[in-house]
Amino acid sequence: MTKRLASGCLAVSFVALAAPAWAAEDCGRISIAEMNWASAGVAAQVDKIILEEGFGCTVELVAGDTMPTFTSMNEKGEPDMAPELWVNAVRTPLEAAVEEGRMVVAAQILKDGGVEGWWIPRYLAEAHPEIDSVEKALEHPDLFPAPEDASRGAVHNCPSGWNCQVSTENLFRALGAEDHGFDLVDTGSAAGLDGSIANAYEREAGWLGYYWAPTAILGKYDMVRLPFSVPHDKAAWDACTAVPDCADPEVNSYPVSEVFTAVTPSFAEKAGVAMDYVKARSWSNETVGQLLAWMDESQATNEDAAYHFLETYPDLWRAWLPADVADRVAAAL
Repeated sequence: MTKRLASGCLAVSFVALAAPAWAAEDCGRISIAEMNWASAGVAAQVDKIILEEGFGCTVELVAGDTMPTFTSMNEKGEPDMAPELWVNAVRTPLEAAVEEGRMVVAAQILKDGGVEGWWIPRYLAEAHPEIDSVEKALEHPDLFPAPEDASRGAVHNCPSGWNCQVSTENLFRALGAEDHGFDLVDTGSAAGLDGSIANAYEREAGWLGYYWAPTAILGKYDMVRLPFSVPHDKAAWDACTAVPDCADPEVNSYPVSEVFTAVTPSFAEKAGVAMDYVKARSWSNETVGQLLAWMDESQATNEDAAYHFLETYPDLWRAWLPADVADRVAAAL
């Protein structure tokens, strides 16, 4: 999965095909992409369990990733569903596919979207309520000591090679963070970035840097995302903030990434009995983060995490289903 993509509002209104009334008949054979990142993989397994046990579908999971899965659905009409499609990665061709009737967009599965930004630990935010923005945090380098030089503050960067490394570097320069006494710290990898947060929490030390949600780390450690002083400017983001070595970057806010479930028209037709479920199911970053944290700590598979979700959050998923369907799922757990 490619992380941290530029965002903007959907240019067209995505409308799912009308679903027939709930019925008890078999919904047929369905193929679902089990995307190769944790939140999407768990969503696919949850869908498999609910569609099989609740609706009598026969579900096949197929390996997937954003671009290959989208291209196959768009050109070949298979697989039938991508449970977690990050729209910004395929916005223009997806809009064309929807307008031309080759694909259907259903639920906004991450109801608060995929978010990214600069974060601090909640215990520090509560101890220093005056730090309510990135700019305010940069007034206090002493609260965020750099690992190699405690006399300097640290902003922890996105992992090397990711798009967010570029935007973080540009924002660091735009904010004049170095002049405020901060160094931009290269954490080396996603594991290094995660470790820096875990280490700060163990010591209840200050930490400031880039991260995104939903993730296991933010499910395990309570972090507060700080706003920037200006709203997201997509034109400036595309022209400079996300461009390597932009000569004159300006302060900008990170985009919110829209994350939807996409299905093929044939899915809506042959499995229409289940379309209301597909259009209804949506969960928050907090829920997904907690689930991913459990998955990480338990060294669990996507399937394990799906069953854990269904056993732990019945009030949430039952709201997506009629009572009789929910009862069938519950009986199968």
